[in-house]
Amino acid sequence: MKNILKSAVALFAVMIIAGSSVKAQKIGYVDLQELMQLMPDYKKANMDMEAFGKSLEDELKKMSEEFQKKVADYQKNEKLIADPIKEVKQKELQDMQSRIQEFQQSAQENVRKKEAELLKPIIEKAKTAIGHVAKEGGFSYIFDSSVAGFLYKPEGDNVLPIVKKKLGIL
Repeated sequence: MKNILKSAVALFAVMIIAGSSVKAQKIGYVDLQELMQLMPDYKKANMDMEAFGKSLEDELKKMSEEFQKKVADYQKNEKLIADPIKEVKQKELQDMQSRIQEFQQSAQENVRKKEAELLKPIIEKAKTAIGHVAKEGGFSYIFDSSVAGFLYKPEGDNVLPIVKKKLGIL
């Protein structure tokens, strides 16, 4: 019994010593998506993305209209066209349809690349500001609350207002 009591007292002493040597860490959070949407750079990047997407969409529309026109023309004159010419026209239509599909895939990839290219400097600017706020505010960690899946987050630890001020966003 004395050994158990001595062990309990020793364990309690170790816990007190360990607890006193642990430095409290200040933790904050920010919604990076919300922050980025408030940044003027993001608004410009979004407008550039819309313009880029519209140009690709317009080109795709032109290609599709040309394809539909050729299909309608083929169907209209199909009975009058000789078989060897039909085969050539069918092959031409299939090739055209393949080019349209390839263009769609390429356009989607280009949109993703363009978005990453436009957002990269904005993300870096936001992260730099967050880093400055963390150092100035004595935060050990700042989490992105838009993806972290917090179940609870006290309002006092939200550094968004401080980061907005650092970036000059009102």
